[in-house]
Amino acid sequence: MTLLADSPTSAPVTHPRPVPAAFRPQGRAHVPGWWRDAIGVATWTSMLVVVALWVAGGGVQALAGWAPGVTSVGRLTGLVSADLLLVQVLLMARIPVVERVYGQDELVARHRLVGFWSFWLMVAHVVAVSIGYAASAGLNPFVQFWELVVDYPGMLLGLAGTLLLVLVVATSIRWARRTLRYESWHLLHLYAYLGVGLALPHQLWTGQEFLTNPVATVYWWTLWAAAAGSILIWRVALPLYRSLTHDLRVEKVVRETPDIVSVTMRGRGLDRLDPVAGQFFNWRFLTGPGWMRAHPYSISAAPDGLSLRVTVKDLGDGSHALAAVKPGTRVWFEGPYGRLHTGVRTRRKVVLMASGIGISPMRALLEALPQEPGDVTLIYRARREADLALKAEIESLAAKSGARLFYVLGRRIAGRDTWLPETAAGLSDAQALHQLVPDIAQADVFLCGATAWMDAATAAAIGCGVPADHIHTERFSW
Repeated sequence: MTLLADSPTSAPVTHPRPVPAAFRPQGRAHVPGWWRDAIGVATWTSMLVVVALWVAGGGVQALAGWAPGVTSVGRLTGLVSADLLLVQVLLMARIPVVERVYGQDELVARHRLVGFWSFWLMVAHVVAVSIGYAASAGLNPFVQFWELVVDYPGMLLGLAGTLLLVLVVATSIRWARRTLRYESWHLLHLYAYLGVGLALPHQLWTGQEFLTNPVATVYWWTLWAAAAGSILIWRVALPLYRSLTHDLRVEKVVRETPDIVSVTMRGRGLDRLDPVAGQFFNWRFLTGPGWMRAHPYSISAAPDGLSLRVTVKDLGDGSHALAAVKPGTRVWFEGPYGRLHTGVRTRRKVVLMASGIGISPMRALLEALPQEPGDVTLIYRARREADLALKAEIESLAAKSGARLFYVLGRRIAGRDTWLPETAAGLSDAQALHQLVPDIAQADVFLCGATAWMDAATAAAIGCGVPADHIHTERFSW
């Protein structure tokens, strides 16, 4: 492609052409927007119920005195922390409607936010209860904390669970995640489930709400059962059932570039999975050690009911091992997941932007999106032409559908957060994007690539007049 020296940063304001009925979201991957509000209301309602139960248990009256007041605040922070901890579990339980409403990106962000709030409220709970009890008994708070741990039922389990949650939180801090391999981080993160299981039972044995309020007891048992049941159903039972039923096995492995391979798999009745182009699965290739760690890879071809294909770059132990996977290898999977699919389309015009291996879901979308000539534009960013994976397939699909195709090649502009190569250093990010797609303000924009590149491309699209709710992404952040 060639970028001109100057171009406007926004398209003329015109009303977008309506989306034909055949182009509109269909299938179970599409969820009505009101479900999002319903899930949000349910989350906030759970916290209001917790506060109401605290009030009913005399929490407000206890604030009149210093020692009972501090203890009461500790009770409240502990209850809200426990509620958020279970909400956090539910967010990542792969409940289908929640997954379809929020998508992977937003779920991970909310999971992380809720997790940190839950953790700090838990710390406040421990500190406040220790101080409150110590003030009532005339003890040193550290001595009181030790007595609580060793003398009260369930507190040793609670301490063990808390330490595990501290480990999970510490490894979830951004700088810590950068120092860990994905496989190591994933293994450590699984201890969160054990931490939750150990940290909560002391509520049942020592919590004032449980000892005096049967309504609270029913509420908390229901919430615990919902969290545990969701994990067992959606994270364990359903993936196991689907993996056994569909008997997915590797058919062939094709090397696309020196560090990118495509793996095609076949199985029984794959049409019943109802996957949509752009979605991803969590895959386990049963090849030996390490098979229990799932890896999220997007499907790189539109599903045909007979086979599924992923295209993966060598970025770690799991992806590196794919090049050596043998035909016939059994594959276990979870999914399909994600909102980067045809079902979120709201406009006739669509711009697909990919960087590096982010081309994988974009190639599937290019194939699957209903379109007329000129409706779809694909922009593919790579360092050099040799790094363009699936190039022949993409060009063939673009020729058949009349989609516009641009390759953006070259080294990234040094010292600048940008989606552009050095050859476009004279242009702003929005100018370059508008030059390629003058009508982008009337389009839905789909993005997939490295996080920094996606941030820059998102900002460029917004700078060109694309509303934020018409920009669809999948980051696979962890």
